[in-house]
Amino acid sequence: MVLTKSELSESILRRGSEINFMFKHRVLLAALLFIFLSSIVAQAQSAASASSQQSAPRKTSKPYTGDLSVFDSAGRDERLQINRVMDILAITPGKTVADIGAGSGWFSVRAARRVTEAGVVYAVDINPEATRYIDQRVQKEGLHNVKTILSKSDDPQLPANQIDAVLLLKTYHEVDKPVALLRTLRASLRPGAKVGVIDRNGNGENHGVGRDVVIQEASEAGYALVSQYDFVKGDGMDYFLVFGVKE
Repeated sequence: MVLTKSELSESILRRGSEINFMFKHRVLLAALLFIFLSSIVAQAQSAASASSQQSAPRKTSKPYTGDLSVFDSAGRDERLQINRVMDILAITPGKTVADIGAGSGWFSVRAARRVTEAGVVYAVDINPEATRYIDQRVQKEGLHNVKTILSKSDDPQLPANQIDAVLLLKTYHEVDKPVALLRTLRASLRPGAKVGVIDRNGNGENHGVGRDVVIQEASEAGYALVSQYDFVKGDGMDYFLVFGVKE
């Protein structure tokens, strides 16, 4: 079959149009594939970065190992307004309280008098010197409702479903596994239990930690912020946070 000049020209134009369409189609598919693969790579990088950030431990302060009597400085009750703190945590006769990071037992003995012989205070610390110090202290002070616990950094080793109130007093910045500790603590809490944290703003390694960091870590561990205060010490650095288990 012999094509006329007009038919040949029309055929060439039609073929060229088809080739042009196929080329544009392939370019479009390549562009869409590139965008799709780029999105997958970006998501993978973001997930890896988030995972790295979550797994990297934050800075903490070196636990105090010196003379424990320094925590019983004159006027500390007034500076920390500890009676008001105990009111907010609903520490009353018959309650069971945990003092995590008890140190010298400064708070433990005050809580023990609040709950009376009808209640119990668990003085928890990872330092065996601290638990021995507290055992000797409560014996001298005639308190029979304080029980010491030598704990682990990620487990306070408290009895299950027994605790009504918890206080971490100037200790949270020393906890190297805060989320794990708080998660483990949940099994020991009774319904409606309150967990208090008194600390000062800092970078984690200067004996302080930002309140936002505490709130975020507590949230990861399954707690919700109930209330927060700035009356403790009143120097603009110390804060008092109260948490409850998320429903």
